[in-house]
Amino acid sequence: MTEQIPLLKGTLDLLIMKALSVEPTHGYGLAVWIEDRSQQQITTDDSAIYQALRRLEGKRLVSADWGLTENNRRARYYSLTPRGVEHLSNAAGTWMRYTRWVTALLEADGGIPGLESPR
Repeated sequence: MTEQIPLLKGTLDLLIMKALSVEPTHGYGLAVWIEDRSQQQITTDDSAIYQALRRLEGKRLVSADWGLTENNRRARYYSLTPRGVEHLSNAAGTWMRYTRWVTALLEADGGIPGLESPR
């Protein structure tokens, strides 16, 4: 089994907003979405998710309403606001351009000695 990848600073908000663009969910659902979609390579700390949700709520990028989970527990369900959708689109575009160029630079001139390309 490969070592889990640490979550890079600044990516949690982006991943949360992406998950919420699929469907509204609660904090635990966000953690499961990230772990499932990354094949358990990226894990999150529950407290970090809730801190990020409060931060995103404060910026009016997400909103929350009370609802019931699959097992009848009360939970706050978060969803993207229209402002959040716009922010996600801009931030994701920037992130994807950035990672594409960082990857190109790391692979330039024969790549990194001793490191195989993950592709």
